[in-house]
Amino acid sequence: MFRALYHRNYRLFWAGAVLSNVGTWMQAVAQGLLVYDLTHSAFWLGLDGFMATAPGLVLTLAGGVFADLLDRKRLLIYTQIGAGLSALALAALVMTHVIHPWMVLCLSFVTGSCMSLAGPSYQAITFDLVGREDLANAIALNSMQFQLSRVIGPSLAGLALNYFGVAGCFLANGVSYIAIIIGLWMIRLERTTAARLESSGPGARGQWENLINGFRYVRGRPRVFGLLMISAVTSLFGAPYMTMIPVFAREIFNAGDTGLALMIGTAGAGAFTGALVLMWLGDFKNKGRAVLAGAFVFSICLIGFSLSTFFRLSLVFLFGIGFAIVFSFAGINTLLQQLVTDELRGRVMSLLIFSFIGCMPFGNIIAGAASNRFGAPHTLAIGGAIIAIYIVVLTIRNKGLREM
Repeated sequence: MFRALYHRNYRLFWAGAVLSNVGTWMQAVAQGLLVYDLTHSAFWLGLDGFMATAPGLVLTLAGGVFADLLDRKRLLIYTQIGAGLSALALAALVMTHVIHPWMVLCLSFVTGSCMSLAGPSYQAITFDLVGREDLANAIALNSMQFQLSRVIGPSLAGLALNYFGVAGCFLANGVSYIAIIIGLWMIRLERTTAARLESSGPGARGQWENLINGFRYVRGRPRVFGLLMISAVTSLFGAPYMTMIPVFAREIFNAGDTGLALMIGTAGAGAFTGALVLMWLGDFKNKGRAVLAGAFVFSICLIGFSLSTFFRLSLVFLFGIGFAIVFSFAGINTLLQQLVTDELRGRVMSLLIFSFIGCMPFGNIIAGAASNRFGAPHTLAIGGAIIAIYIVVLTIRNKGLREM
């Protein structure tokens, strides 16, 4: 289950990522509360989510090209430094009592820009660290560490909010980036960037042209296009649930800061469990069916969470949401990575991330506006129904995807 951790480089990367992501989830809890307390508006929550993910519309594709043209390790270090400074700036603004909603939006945009540029390199460097044989296990471990952080981070955020306030969570996140920066700095890759570029052939202009050709390639292959569309649809209509959780915690369940942290942590626990199951299964067959089943279960749990008025039942649905989306997205990631060469890996991963991150800002802004008018429960329930219908139609019509 943990064989990818036998690789020294991957151990360093994995350990640094765990600590850094714990801080990221601490900030996610605190930032949702901060925005809602400053504005008392679901629309502003959606707008903040939009600003954090909007850079992905452009910079994710650019990051894919950079992942193939530049030193992936160095690019990751620089982007993590930028995101860490953004978190520290937010902590300073809160501690000096000069914070305004527009400042939070601007810093969300900065952090989102760093993460969008880093995303393709973050995915592509996994192959550099473990090779093809342990790739599926490393992807599952990446999901596990991210979701483990999603459990630990909100739990620590609940404590930090009680003792240090939201500024303490932002400060902790800023400091946590040191872990991933040190881990990346200590990594020693056998294959140099120069060797990779020499084997990849075309220069920058050729890489951009190949990116455009990549869109044509994807559109002409139903199975690949179907995988990316599952990612896009679940992001557009399902991902806003995370942005709207503060509304449920405050207005529907009256659960307070601790309840909000518990809700986010429960979704993380489900995702962590899903990653563990994937690791136990290994490089299993029928990944196509697992992807479709995961997306469908995600939609049903999203509908259940949206309509539930019982806190404990909602936690059960949140656990299912986390479990199902990790099962689906990790399957998509593995299927795509096993099909491409290293020279194209950055661009293909940028298309995968773009399909998810690129739809997220629109989903957040639409969900925020719709929630203000129709309420968050009805908005998320309709989103879940759309996902369910799409997955059923895709399962029936795309036999090749079912058999992958």
